[in-house]
Amino acid sequence: MKKFEIPEFYRSPIISKVKTARKLQDPRKKDFTPTLLQFGKVEFLIARHFGFCYGVENAIEIAYKAVHSNPGKRIFLLSQMIHNPGVNEDLQSYGITFIQDTHGNQLIPWESIASDDIVIIPAFGTTLEIEQKLTEIGVDIKAYNTTCPFVEKVWNRSETLGQNNHTIIIHGKHDHEETRATFSHSNSNAPTLVIKNLEEAKKVSAFITGTLTSEEFKKYFTGKYSQGFNPEVDLLKIGVVNQTTMLASETQEITEFLRDTMITKYGEESIKNHIADTRDTLCYATNDNQSATLGLLEEDADLAIVVGGYNSSNTTHLVELLEEKFKTYFILSEKSIANKETITSFDIHNKKEELLNNFLQNKEKVRIILTSGASCPDSVVDAVIVRILELMEINPDFENLILG
Repeated sequence: MKKFEIPEFYRSPIISKVKTARKLQDPRKKDFTPTLLQFGKVEFLIARHFGFCYGVENAIEIAYKAVHSNPGKRIFLLSQMIHNPGVNEDLQSYGITFIQDTHGNQLIPWESIASDDIVIIPAFGTTLEIEQKLTEIGVDIKAYNTTCPFVEKVWNRSETLGQNNHTIIIHGKHDHEETRATFSHSNSNAPTLVIKNLEEAKKVSAFITGTLTSEEFKKYFTGKYSQGFNPEVDLLKIGVVNQTTMLASETQEITEFLRDTMITKYGEESIKNHIADTRDTLCYATNDNQSATLGLLEEDADLAIVVGGYNSSNTTHLVELLEEKFKTYFILSEKSIANKETITSFDIHNKKEELLNNFLQNKEKVRIILTSGASCPDSVVDAVIVRILELMEINPDFENLILG
């Protein structure tokens, strides 16, 4: 795989050793058991896969090249590069300005953008409408386009499905940057509907099987389907693709559920005329990170820590998986850990930070599961390890790190 040139401060002395060793031990990525790091009375179980993925490293490399290659020029990002506050803050420290927020609200008027300005398209990609707007201004939209190749793969698959008269069902969050971009590209080729989860897939199924009316369907999915969408015609032949940071297992569950619905409605013998096989659109990194998290669920531990941006979809899904078994803390960085007793953690259900007590539970020995989202630098995970060892009054020998 390509070696990216990203700022050295994103890399780490601890996690880099872990990842290098696992790559040598398991080059085909078949072993999803975690790595054990022992530091006396503190043990860390490190997920097999976590942290920066191909698409994120590619985006960061391009963004910093844009900065260093264009001294004196104004440089803009369409919106957050990735969902990690540390990365975005560092880019802003170089003078990069965001044109929109993560919800698509305008921060900088289009009229203030000039043709000789540099505009970076983030890893999530962008809509055809924004591409057209930038092109009309005269901005070169290809020079610093960091759209993840796996997002583009979803777009290409959607285009093929549309050409074969499929309606595209996107498993994603309708207000997420990536899903808005995918919706725009898909909508140019085919009728398109966004569904968030299995519950919404069941509403689609209810219409297909005749227990939900067209009016009820449109009311339920208001704002989530393309203009002119007609469920009576557009749900005869479908294909499911996803926002690449959603749970891959949930996308597969939704697809299989809708496939079973089509079999019930039309019979097994004609199923290929009603739903496409779209397993090839699932992102490898999302799959690997989620499989590694399932591997963590096979272990015993006192608690779990997930590090990443609170608005990161893929990181949130790791929290969802781990909290099924462990007391799970979702933190931004080592700065979230005040002391042995107190930690600031994000509640993904109530969408707010909480100041929690009894963090390390006054234990003499503690076993901690540790992972991070695809937009979290390894150096931040390092800092979390160092902070916990500091609180537990352990002086580690990182030079002679032994992996279990």
